[in-house]
Amino acid sequence: MKNILLIGGSYGIGYALAKELELGYNVFIASRTNENLTDAKAVHIPFDATTDTLNSADLPNVIDGLVYLPGSINLRPFKGLKLETFESDMQLNFFSMVKVIQSILPQLTASEQSSIVVFSSVAVGVGMPFHTSVAAAKGAIEGFARALAAEYAPKIRVNVIAPSLTNTPLADKFLSSDEKKEKAALRHPLKRVGKSEDIAQMASFLLNEKSSWITGQVFHVDGGMSSLQLNS
Repeated sequence: MKNILLIGGSYGIGYALAKELELGYNVFIASRTNENLTDAKAVHIPFDATTDTLNSADLPNVIDGLVYLPGSINLRPFKGLKLETFESDMQLNFFSMVKVIQSILPQLTASEQSSIVVFSSVAVGVGMPFHTSVAAAKGAIEGFARALAAEYAPKIRVNVIAPSLTNTPLADKFLSSDEKKEKAALRHPLKRVGKSEDIAQMASFLLNEKSSWITGQVFHVDGGMSSLQLNS
């Protein structure tokens, strides 16, 4: 079976993806915690993306798929954001991702054709107030992914998923009441917020051979928010 590495995967989208993949792949999860992984068929590797260097010796010699899941949602007015917030968001979302990819590049290129999946945000393509920090970090990911896809084609495919608000622990403070959930749902043409499974299923598709002719793309899994305008 092919080997898939998830950076982050103990909850939310990563956990849903681990469950999606467990029957057809050898799944390795590098994350800070594993308390939710007792029922997931995966090998856990303790790892903090912001501070640790991934030890390639803990992984198989061939990695067929990599998904980088850590992210942040800092929604505050620009005038109140310190430079340190921008730096922190870039570190977690972008620089740590680059470090992981570089550390396992030999194992990715050892595959016949490997697939990298990384995450952006609907806020990169749609200007939204209070999103300057996260949109900057996620925008860097989109540009990086296209360039990396061009550099390593056809050996490595690189694609991006850009979700809208998804009901995960990371988004708890934005969906902490029925009223907040309803308001968030109504902002989307499909009238609901995303579920972890919505995003995990797209990631699973991008990892498997059914997507073998797809690279350098940004997929907007966002309930229609990025491309459809609601009637006023």
